[in-house]
Amino acid sequence: MTDFEPEIVAFSCHYCAYAAADLAGSMRLSYPANIKIVKVPCTGRVDALHLLKAFEQGADGVFVAG
Repeated sequence: MTDFEPEIVAFSCHYCAYAAADLAGSMRLSYPANIKIVKVPCTGRVDALHLLKAFEQGADGVFVAG
């Protein structure tokens, strides 16, 4: 039996969540390779169609962080 590793797409606010992820990278902290970060100008700009498109392209989960 293989271990299931879900593909997660994270829509991250440029000024908040993405800055935190960038800082974590600067500190050489790591996160799983199955998480893909998409930088957006603001989480208020994320539309439901963006979320559905991520699922359509194979994502198992979507995370919106502001």
